Parts: sequence; structure tokens; C-alpha cells
Amino acid sequence: MSGTATRTLADLKDLAVAAAVVAPEVPKREAKRDAQGRSYATGRRKNAIARVWVKPGKGEILVNGKKAAQYFARPVLRMLITQPFLVADRYNQFDVICTVTGGGLSGQAGAVRHGISRALTYYEPDLRPILKVAGFLTRDSRVVERKKYGRAKARRSFQFSKR
Repeated sequence: MSGTATRTLADLKDLAVAAAVVAPEVPKREAKRDAQGRSYATGRRKNAIARVWVKPGKGEILVNGKKAAQYFARPVLRMLITQPFLVADRYNQFDVICTVTGGGLSGQAGAVRHGISRALTYYEPDLRPILKVAGFLTRDSRVVERKKYGRAKARRSFQFSKR
């Protein structure tokens, strides 16, 4: 019995060595930048779509031609769009220019965050694992359920009265 166990260990060691030899190297991701040194990405959340350009700068964020503080009046929404920079330890190192369409302000802020995260990974591929663990690269696919006929809303029934 001990002879079989020894042979198996030897086989497993051989398997590990063979796997290391045969396994191809994972190609290193390259930065995707345009002629102006910017990285572009699209972010989505609910019905909102954000087109985002990221470039090195002083940390200015422009949304549809307005400063982020003016466009997103609520502090929670401003915090949401700066999260990728804080997690990646790149706060006030990049300028962001984005155009957002569709949805409400909350969905638009989520779309901008998703777009910034993706653009950062295109600009600096080494940031991908950090942003992936934080969950910023995953598109939140939850959307509003459609209204059904015979219902007040998607699932809400009209008030019932016995009379």
C-alpha cells in the first residue's frame, strides 16, 4: 500500500512539472491609448450609458461639459464616481471627460464609475486586479422590471375591496 502511495506522489510531482512546462505564459495586457494619450471606455448602468475618456491631469472630472460637483449635486453620487481612483490610489492624478445619456442621476453616476474603472484598466493594465476585486469592472445588469397589464406596477396589484 505504501508503494502505491509513493508512486502516486511521484506521478503527481511529474504532473506538476509537466504542467509547468506545457502551460503557456499569460500574455501581459498592453495599455490602450489614443494619439492624445487618453484611454476610452464605455460604462453602463440601468438605462444610462457613459462614454469616458481618462488622461493624466489634476483630477478634474467633467460630465456633459459641467464639473462633477455641479452635475452630480448629491455627495453620494460624487463619492461613487471617485471610488475607482481611491481604490487604485490614483486620486487627483487623472482628468476625466465623459458624456452621459439616458437614465436618472443614480444610474448615470454608476455608468460613469463603470466607465472610469474600465478606462483606468486600459490606461494602466496593472490596476485591473485591484478594480476587479472591488467589483467596479462588473456591469450591474439590474434594470427596472416592466409594467404588466392588469397590475398597478410590475407586480403591485390594484387595491382589493370586497364590496
